[in-house]
Amino acid sequence: MAETPSAAGSAARDPRYSGTERALGTAGVAYRTVGSAEAERASLAWWDADADTYLDEHGEFLGEADFVWCPEGVREEQARLLGPSDALAEADVLELGCGSAPCARWLTAQGAGVIALDLSPEMLRHARAAERRTGLTPTLLQANAEALPLQADGFDIACSSFGALMFVPSLETVFAEVARVLRPGGTWVFSVTHPMRWIFPDDPGPTGLTAVEPYFDRTPYVEQDERGRATYVEYHRTFGDYVRALTATGFRLLDVVEPEWPEGHTRVWGQWSPLRGKLFPGTAIFRTERTH
Repeated sequence: MAETPSAAGSAARDPRYSGTERALGTAGVAYRTVGSAEAERASLAWWDADADTYLDEHGEFLGEADFVWCPEGVREEQARLLGPSDALAEADVLELGCGSAPCARWLTAQGAGVIALDLSPEMLRHARAAERRTGLTPTLLQANAEALPLQADGFDIACSSFGALMFVPSLETVFAEVARVLRPGGTWVFSVTHPMRWIFPDDPGPTGLTAVEPYFDRTPYVEQDERGRATYVEYHRTFGDYVRALTATGFRLLDVVEPEWPEGHTRVWGQWSPLRGKLFPGTAIFRTERTH
């Protein structure tokens, strides 16, 4: 599950990312158009540079072989958004933006045949180390979600837990690729930052409770170096944008889950916190089906 380090409207730089930003030469923030090639370079550099820090901070929460959908702690073992347990056994499953691949290893433990891909070699290095510790070995691929190196109609289920979708310029391109590799009737489930979060500062405290950015402004948020080269890119979509992209690429929307903040859950994860969580949602999970 990826963490969005600096969503639009940040009130202040988060010190948690200072080491990664220094390594990448991040000098400032802009709002501008970013194409696929520049976004891929930025995401590859960011997640390679941040992989160790990210897993030091979040690895225990995510587990080595567990499927966590979001910072609110929704787990697939209880939610069953991919289908009942017997549906996973022997299913062919694709995970996009797998990071260190704890979700893929959990799926493997359920009996699924899993291919998990990520853009970052450093994240996949952590995934392979965890394979050696757990003995669970999904197939790992380094690839861009906009161009899946996979045959058509090869999977029963595709999933993504905060992976890839917020970091690519075209939802339709990714969704069309997912539709291509899914079998008719296949399930596609993904979690993303709730679209309404775009209007608030990326702050888990009181500052993060005041709307400051227009919801309908889709201009990408960009961190860049002194030469203007992107070091981090994040794209905003409205709820309607997600729905239209899904229907345009052959998916039927079955459900949208907006997890409530669990009682007693005290963990702060980036902009997610008990303070904000009790007032408005931080995550949206879309459950869809590829039409016949």
